[in-house]
Amino acid sequence: MQVLATQSYSKIVREVTRLGKEEVEEARTMYLYPNQLVTKYHQFPIENILDMSFRKVGSSGGLLYVHTISGVFPYTVAASPEEFIRVFKDECRS
Repeated sequence: MQVLATQSYSKIVREVTRLGKEEVEEARTMYLYPNQLVTKYHQFPIENILDMSFRKVGSSGGLLYVHTISGVFPYTVAASPEEFIRVFKDECRS
């Protein structure tokens, strides 16, 4: 299956070790296919995605929101996901 678009995002993972708590930032990628959106731990069928939106936070990054029939899933992005959202709306919503 062909990937229509990709979007980098990050996730802060909290780990408890013998020495205390650590926060590690993991770089991840979401993949948009004609029939689904795939992240590290989720697969959203396209028909379950109602919309995508972006809220700018800081100078360049922000939050990408994936609005689904099961709720809203936020993803922290370092740069604007406008192109990713455009591809979703043009290719998956037509």
